[in-house]
Amino acid sequence: MYIPAANRIDDRKRINPFIHEHGFATVVTDHGGKLWASHLPVLFDEASEGHGVLRSHMARANEQWHHFQPGQEVLCIFHGPHSYISPSSYVLQETVPTWNYAAVYAYGTAKVVEDRAVLRRIVDDTTMKYESNRAVPWKITLPAGAIAAMLKAIVGFTIEITRVEAKFKLGQNKSQADQNGMLRDLQASPHLGSQDLAKFILAQRTLAHSQP
Repeated sequence: MYIPAANRIDDRKRINPFIHEHGFATVVTDHGGKLWASHLPVLFDEASEGHGVLRSHMARANEQWHHFQPGQEVLCIFHGPHSYISPSSYVLQETVPTWNYAAVYAYGTAKVVEDRAVLRRIVDDTTMKYESNRAVPWKITLPAGAIAAMLKAIVGFTIEITRVEAKFKLGQNKSQADQNGMLRDLQASPHLGSQDLAKFILAQRTLAHSQP
């Protein structure tokens, strides 16, 4: 990923929460010179050393899991908030429009999960993550036979992360006045994506100021 120095993020205290928050990711593989992509909920297991491990599952009918071969690199893209940026937001408007966004690329090697209990844990953990914020979290209470049939229809996998690239393009190359103008326009926008980007920028500012 092309990352200008001003937009590169290397701090794991900023990268790891981003991966957790934006867990609906795009998993990309190369098979015989052809690219293949699937949109999947992906869990992130952090590690004190190294980059950690990703866990997910896909339909068994999805051919992509056959691409998970030893030594074959896999890319998992975590998409954050994004928005069009108009030059009218800036003090000096003699420039061009752009698009600001945040994204994290996690590269690694994937391995199919053979253990049925481990696969069930992936399903349970995924459900728990996204049900936890609901007033009354739903739980899997299907009969054993139905669960067994469901597990047969999916394939679990893990990705051992070997490298991570993070790009938060938030107007860091602009003056403070221009950044503030951009933020005001994003907050005032009727588009939810623009509002989400404004919230993200404010959160990143708070995070940066809280660090020594």
